[in-house]
Amino acid sequence: MSPRRLPAATALLLAAVLLAGCGGGSAASTPSPSASTPTATATPTPAPAWPLTGLPAPSAADAATPALVVKIDNTPSSAPQLGLSKADLVVEELVEGGLTRLAALYQSALPPVAGPVRSVRTTDAGLALPAGGVLVASGGAERVLKALDEAGVTVLTGGGNGLSRDHSRPAPYNVMLDPAAAVVSLPAGAGVPTSPYLPWGTAPAGRPVGGAVVTFSAARTSTWTWSDGVWVLDGDHAADGDRFGPATVLVLRVELRDAGYEDPAGNPVPETVLVGSGAATLLTGGAAVEGTWSKESLAAPLTLAGAAGAPLHVPPGRVWIELVPDSGSVTLR
Repeated sequence: MSPRRLPAATALLLAAVLLAGCGGGSAASTPSPSASTPTATATPTPAPAWPLTGLPAPSAADAATPALVVKIDNTPSSAPQLGLSKADLVVEELVEGGLTRLAALYQSALPPVAGPVRSVRTTDAGLALPAGGVLVASGGAERVLKALDEAGVTVLTGGGNGLSRDHSRPAPYNVMLDPAAAVVSLPAGAGVPTSPYLPWGTAPAGRPVGGAVVTFSAARTSTWTWSDGVWVLDGDHAADGDRFGPATVLVLRVELRDAGYEDPAGNPVPETVLVGSGAATLLTGGAAVEGTWSKESLAAPLTLAGAAGAPLHVPPGRVWIELVPDSGSVTLR
């Protein structure tokens, strides 16, 4: 029996299908979904944050407002200190006679008055430049003011610029500042921090501590106690209800050198060296983390590292920095 023959039309259709399946070299093919070109993903814009605290800011414009670094007396004669409760960050540094002075940094909030305002030191360049470079003081030695100017620091001093005398206080502890007036007096664009002041982030777990005794000299010891979520400075000079309650205390061990001049009483003036590196202790959340600090230049931000060398971060919030000389001591308790 001979093979059955297909109709001519059916045979032609079958031949076309077979040729298409063989995929001739000149035939176009449809790419599979898995071979499609990936679409570009936009990089998310970081949420605005205050440079001096790392906390969220209402807008990028707010985060780019000027900051002030205000020198405030820290002896019993300063009592009551005003305006510290509104500060973003406070630094305590050694001055002549074994005493200390404060640098209160303001940006996210301004008090109606801050003070008593005292004189500058060459150390202040390393504090002011990373915060935008505007320092407020009652004055300073000519050689210090010249050094600060050469370093690029703008110093607001003398009459005006928000500074005035409160004649109910004895001199020289009666120079007070209206911070809002000081900000208005700045040239456009002056005083704006260009980077985070500290390496903000999550701190590693540390060993639990209830407090710390930070000794600057025989004449000055700062004693801290962890209480109700903040560090409390025993025996401070702030007005009632106007105390600075930091979430973190950062202790930096620093080198001292002779600033090369004396105060009016004949005391040699020390200078804290805030470039280089040294030991650091981060007190946060009722715990202590040991590490090191480094700073490449006066204008560079502070860098922190843990004991193993990994980056050490500071939890966002208000911070008090202790610049403790190597001749001093830090005792955790």
